[in-house]
This record gives sequence, C-alpha cells and structure tokens, in this order.
Amino acid sequence: MGRKLDLSGLTDEEAEHVLQVVQRDFSLRKKEEERLSEMKQKLDEEGNKCSILSKQQKFNEHCCIRCCSPFTFLINSKRQCQDCKYNICKSCSTYQKKEKAWICSVCQQASGNEVTECSSHAKTGNGVD
Repeated sequence: MGRKLDLSGLTDEEAEHVLQVVQRDFSLRKKEEERLSEMKQKLDEEGNKCSILSKQQKFNEHCCIRCCSPFTFLINSKRQCQDCKYNICKSCSTYQKKEKAWICSVCQQASGNEVTECSSHAKTGNGVD
C-alpha cells in the first residue's frame, strides 16, 4: 500500500483512467472484506449455538445440531460431520467423495472461507490481518 505511482508519463485522460481503476479496486476490496467479516460473524454465531445446544444432555443424539430437526431411522438419518464431529441430518450435509466422509454445511462454508481469505491475501501480498 505504501507504493507511489509515477503518472507523469501519462496523459490526463490516461491518469484519470488509472485513478478510476485504483478507486474501483479499493471499493471491491472493501466489499470483499465486509463480506468475509459478515461470513465470519455468522460462523461464530453458529459455533456459539452449537456450543450451547451440545451442552444439553443428549440433544445431538436425537436432533441435528445445525437445523434442530429430529433424526428418524429411514427418512432423516443422522451422520457425523468429519470436521466438527457433531451429528447432522442429510439436508445440512454433503458427502465429500475425496475424503469419503460427510461434512456439515457450516464446516464446508468455513473451509471455503479460509480458501477465499488465503487466495485474497496471496493476490494482495499481505498475509497479515
């Protein structure tokens, strides 16, 4: 961010165009930071909810930790998330063929968020928050 651009060799029109591009870049970066911050807040809230619900004796044995729907033998069977180890229902999970395991929607979103943040920092060159 501390770099200065030498625009002396550009025409006024070219310099104006460069300025617009830089301003748009700042705007897009700010929107992306806000989006990631909002996503992180939602994930934190979900983690807090799970923490509270998991303390209720045997709650997660009978209900999905994500949507609270009760497990049934055939229609809504339970499965365990490979990452968080909570029991989840079919609608709150996806099967990861590569890992041969189920992962809940929240853990999947969290891992997607980490990838997005890493690639964002790689592009900007600032791996420090």
